[in-house]
Amino acid sequence: MPVSAIILSGGRAVRMGGVDKGLVVLQNRPLIQHVVERLLPQVDELIINANREIAAYKKLGLRVLQDEHENFIGPLAGFSLGLAHAKYDYLLTVPCDSPLIPIDLAQRLMTNLLENNADIAVASSQGHVHPVFSLCKKNVLPSLDAYLAKGERRVSAWQKSQRYIEVDFSDCEEAFINLNTLEDLEALELKNRHYPQT
Repeated sequence: MPVSAIILSGGRAVRMGGVDKGLVVLQNRPLIQHVVERLLPQVDELIINANREIAAYKKLGLRVLQDEHENFIGPLAGFSLGLAHAKYDYLLTVPCDSPLIPIDLAQRLMTNLLENNADIAVASSQGHVHPVFSLCKKNVLPSLDAYLAKGERRVSAWQKSQRYIEVDFSDCEEAFINLNTLEDLEALELKNRHYPQT
């Protein structure tokens, strides 16, 4: 099954001091480059959702789309954008600030989504759900648009209103580290890791 993916890099990054998180450097490369390198082998189309520093994102050679909703309404703006513009019937969503994304994320979510006849599959690990790591069928777009039109913004609440399953990734818990602050970034740098390239 061909899959489109969108990297969510359209937020305000308040906890990161307002800098554009996707362009913050980890091991001499912007965070989003780590994410792109892990995702490219997994999907058939890759889109970036960004609202600032558009020229810098375009240098990655991918399609860059800006929110169609005003006032930074959160991750669901990126979900809506991806579902509206994706070339394929399945959309993978991931954040820009998780450089250790599993190299089999798309495949495991797809397998479980199909086996369970679900419309949305969401990653979980060690009892924690990671709503922005998801695989959605494009047919959920009308329900998402209606949800947003009511002023609702909670990712998980909308997902659970659909045919929804969670997929356990407890074997790679560290993959879902979010670098929300500069301290988080420094802590990861201090581990002096060398992440395998895909």
